[in-house]
Amino acid sequence: MNEPAPLTAAPPVPAREPITCHVLDLTTGQPASSVNVSLTLLRPFGPSSPLTATTSSDGRINQWSGEAGSSLSEIFANLAEHDDGKMVWSLNFDTGSYFGEGNTFFPEVEVRFFVDAKGGHYHVPLLLGPWSYTTYRGS
Repeated sequence: MNEPAPLTAAPPVPAREPITCHVLDLTTGQPASSVNVSLTLLRPFGPSSPLTATTSSDGRINQWSGEAGSSLSEIFANLAEHDDGKMVWSLNFDTGSYFGEGNTFFPEVEVRFFVDAKGGHYHVPLLLGPWSYTTYRGS
């Protein structure tokens, strides 16, 4: 009788960033892939150097890149120790490049929002069309 193969541990799942986003193209009803997005801390101590990412094939950003040595999780950890940990962040979506020049009313969409560094996850979906957009706090 054959012995079952031993179970192996699954590869570690990367920790989720405290701020993520998702872009849906309302003209196609599909996720908007390849949208360049920047994330900037405005308050306190801001504006910071932006963290950047590009939406995946499912329209999501789950990880941000920054200058050498800077990560979103580290920024949150450091700010949680100061004052009341309240922050204002800005997401900037490059919608002009996504739709093409002359094919949208909005060359970019900026969404500013409050964050508490002491905990929580902030997911910001953007429902995007060439002539309108809407956003909300997701889960």
